[in-house]
Amino acid sequence: MQVILLERVAKLGQMGEVVNVKHGYARNFLLPQGKALRASDANIKAFEERKVQLEARNAETKAEAQKVADKLNGQTFVVIRSASDSGALYGSVSTRDAADAATEAGFTVDRKQLVLGQPIKELGLHDVTIVLHPEVEAVIVLNVARSNEEAELQAQGKSIQDLAAEADAEAEFEIAELFDDIGGASSDEDGAEVDNRE
Repeated sequence: MQVILLERVAKLGQMGEVVNVKHGYARNFLLPQGKALRASDANIKAFEERKVQLEARNAETKAEAQKVADKLNGQTFVVIRSASDSGALYGSVSTRDAADAATEAGFTVDRKQLVLGQPIKELGLHDVTIVLHPEVEAVIVLNVARSNEEAELQAQGKSIQDLAAEADAEAEFEIAELFDDIGGASSDEDGAEVDNRE
């Protein structure tokens, strides 16, 4: 089916282009959302008459989206989740979770605008793309942690594995000190017994 695009559509074309798409894609997505019209002679003529208005509206929404992108770009949002000691999440972080985190911080973001490169299934810092307009994107960082304290440590650049290794080293050091103290105390007791015999 041939359609004329009323706005830029990713991986399809720019505003005003006549493109061939599958019937289902046109009927279920492009036409109902007002992103395209059937490419009939009457619709092409109507588009040419409305082209200036559409371009002006597109420029206006792009400018608004750019303002929001400037505020959002590089922001970090904390998402608290349960996870194993190795850092694997019990479940995953979805686009809805990311949108909720951004909304709690005062930004209006719809989950449909978020693009995850891959599912988030482990603790750490993850980049998430937000498509605010077909021509404007912002990248935010999701800090997925088990607690706010852990999120702060991750923000400083420490990974869960580093934190676990530090905790293990600290525990081993305390155990070694404890055994040294016990060993020193028993040798003192042995020396005291020898002195008493003399």
